[in-house]
Amino acid sequence: MADQVQDEDPTIGRLVHDATKDISTLIQKEIQLAKSELKVSVRAGGAGIGMFLAAAFLMVLAIIMFSVSLAYFINWNGDGLALHWAFLIVFGFYLLVAALLVWLGIRQVKRVKAPERAIEQGKEIPNALRGKS
Repeated sequence: MADQVQDEDPTIGRLVHDATKDISTLIQKEIQLAKSELKVSVRAGGAGIGMFLAAAFLMVLAIIMFSVSLAYFINWNGDGLALHWAFLIVFGFYLLVAALLVWLGIRQVKRVKAPERAIEQGKEIPNALRGKS
């Protein structure tokens, strides 16, 4: 019966091997968690940057429209007032769309955050290695 107990007891080499394997698995899982959290944040940041770029493009169009409107006002001969107001209305529309895109872009960029769970769990690893909880 004493021989049976000794055969079931793990050796120090086996314990070290198991501990090394468990630590390796833990670190791999922490890295996977951080990657998945960052992927979500990068998508939100990318969408926000895309909206900023769209807003910048619309601002360029709005500047062109304003320039054309200003040229018509300078060369105004008294008839064609409706055309001038039409250019200004289009300019105002582009400004509103650009403002909306900027607002949406800011909301998307504010969603970007650090991988908080991975950082918290990473801080617990040294204590776990020391056998503390």
